[in-house]
Amino acid sequence: MFCLSSYRFIASSFPNMLSRVALLTLLTGLVSCASSSGTQQSSAAQLTSKLSSGGSASLEDLHVVDCLVPGQIRQLGSRTYMTPRLPLLTTAADCRLRGGEYVAYDRADYKTALEVWLPSAEQGDPKAQTHVGEIYEKGLGSEPNYKAAYIWYKKAAEQGFSRAQFNLGTLYEEGKGIEKNQLMALNWYRQAWGLPEDSIIFQSAAEKEQQALRDKLNKTLKSKNRKIRLLEKQMQELTTELEQTDTAELEEDLQQMKQWVLQLSAERAALQNQMQQLPQRQLVDTQQHAKSAAKPNIAFKHVDAASVNGIKLGKYYALIVGNQDYQQLRDLETPVNDVTRLKNLLESRYGFTTQMILDADNITLMKAINNLNKVLSPDDNLLIYYAGHGMRLKTGERDSGYWLPTNAEEPPDDTFWLANEFVTRHLARIKAKRVLVVSDSCYSGLLSSEPGLLLMNNANYSEDYVTYKIPKRSRLMMSSGGNTPVLDDGGNGHSVFARAFLDILEENDKVIVGPELFLMIRDQVKSKAARRNFVQVPEYKSIKGAGHEVGDFFFVPKQDS
Repeated sequence: MFCLSSYRFIASSFPNMLSRVALLTLLTGLVSCASSSGTQQSSAAQLTSKLSSGGSASLEDLHVVDCLVPGQIRQLGSRTYMTPRLPLLTTAADCRLRGGEYVAYDRADYKTALEVWLPSAEQGDPKAQTHVGEIYEKGLGSEPNYKAAYIWYKKAAEQGFSRAQFNLGTLYEEGKGIEKNQLMALNWYRQAWGLPEDSIIFQSAAEKEQQALRDKLNKTLKSKNRKIRLLEKQMQELTTELEQTDTAELEEDLQQMKQWVLQLSAERAALQNQMQQLPQRQLVDTQQHAKSAAKPNIAFKHVDAASVNGIKLGKYYALIVGNQDYQQLRDLETPVNDVTRLKNLLESRYGFTTQMILDADNITLMKAINNLNKVLSPDDNLLIYYAGHGMRLKTGERDSGYWLPTNAEEPPDDTFWLANEFVTRHLARIKAKRVLVVSDSCYSGLLSSEPGLLLMNNANYSEDYVTYKIPKRSRLMMSSGGNTPVLDDGGNGHSVFARAFLDILEENDKVIVGPELFLMIRDQVKSKAARRNFVQVPEYKSIKGAGHEVGDFFFVPKQDS
């Protein structure tokens, strides 16, 4: 799909490439425990009823706000006292029902959110401290303050709060608010994950990063040595010249060179010290590593569609949205085919209970997302799949992404557009343990600006990987492209991305982990798009502000499939 802003030019220049400005993929997720088709249909009907309910809630009611719930009156012996007010993320409607206080939703300014969370953060609550860090990092209502985010994340991380530990790792990985340090990032990811320091998974990743850092330091050290040698040679020549012609100017040049040599020597000493502090290359026991690596990818035993290696995963639900026929924008070609096939595949092969919505307007979309909280329990899994038009707007230095419902108007009129922030805040409040948002749309990568995960890139997806990942919450995004347009066709009735996504899931017969699924999809999409002289590179990221804790998403096929 291409962008709306350039769609007229592109449509006339490339008539065979229809733009799939599909904004982010909505929801799909939790494995059904039902064994009969009748029970499956009943579960789907219940899901449809819950997701479509909601009465005549206003737009404001559907937004998630930072709410201060009144304290409770308690009795301790003869003394009566009131507990402090409790901050929480909930909808505006729920906040009013609880008698809470909130500021009406304004996507341009969230500065007041600090007033809600800061008192609890200052009292040492790690969850509140993490919220404060996320507010500073996002720069809600102002420019991001990464140094302040670092301080608050560290307070919560040192208390063992895994969400803060993960967030701190991302700051180290990107070098925001602190000097970039991949090894420190890995170490905080390890702690968030719950990995012991001597684990094979962590040591393998750490060794790779240590060698990369060692190579970088060696290269810089050679450069410093070369500069020092050149300066010393010039100093020697200048000293000889001074013996013959003693001038003030030559003396000043010599003194300047000496200062440069001293500075470079200090920098060289710091580099040498940094290299000495790196662990020696004896991290991984070769026999143990070979045993771990011998386990084939995704070859995990499973008893039924809701457990892996005897560990229960909870139920799987899916909310699938396909917007194809638009009221004021150009219609698309493939979303209905994409989501219809996906619905059938998830139900029959993976035991999902699904709800599919076609050609949804903004109210329908917002209600469906809002009502997920009525359906999901803390152990459940949710897959979000959205196909339809998408758009981006630039505010200051920041690009913001939007889903475009079927009643959306052309830019700059964004009245009915759904901001990414609406989705992110709802993902933060829903109870599901694992959430994957799959987005086949223009600018779909804008749902998250987080880095690629170091441990994801280094993991071998063994049984150990699954064992450590399953207990952790996940909020992940797989997008059909980055912050650019993507193709709406090219997949024989499907988009290029959807065809790869569907084919791989249909052919798969083992437990497959989200990152591994992504890597297979990415290669296919890049290759097929390139054949059409089009650059399209899918992305896989965490959605940090939604409560990610280095968990993952698992597709578990039913045994009878």
